[in-house]
Amino acid sequence: QVQLVESGGGLVRPGRSLRLSCATSGLSLSLRSIGWFRQAPGKEREGVSYITGGGTTNYAESVKGRFTVSMDKANNTVYLQLTSLKPEDTAVYYCATKWGDGTLTASDYRYWGQGTQVTVSS
Repeated sequence: QVQLVESGGGLVRPGRSLRLSCATSGLSLSLRSIGWFRQAPGKEREGVSYITGGGTTNYAESVKGRFTVSMDKANNTVYLQLTSLKPEDTAVYYCATKWGDGTLTASDYRYWGQGTQVTVSS
């Protein structure tokens, strides 16, 4: 049974950092991609980043240079480091998984975590 559990969200001031975790079970990270998505109130879910089983990464233009995705296969966990946070980064952040290559399209992903709230405010 594939499961993903996000953690690490919280309330931070603009310019600060957070590290989100996506703990996985029931899957092989070597064969799948893990995507990070976010959804703000009243907005559609948008792709933020992904990492493939081979370590290839990609980022949305809005977070490029500020967010970094990484993978710890030994602990079946994927991380999303958020730096230089802005109020517009406020959203519920989700991780999700799909077979093969990654994309930033939510409908390509089958299994999802429950989300973790990130709020950036002074």
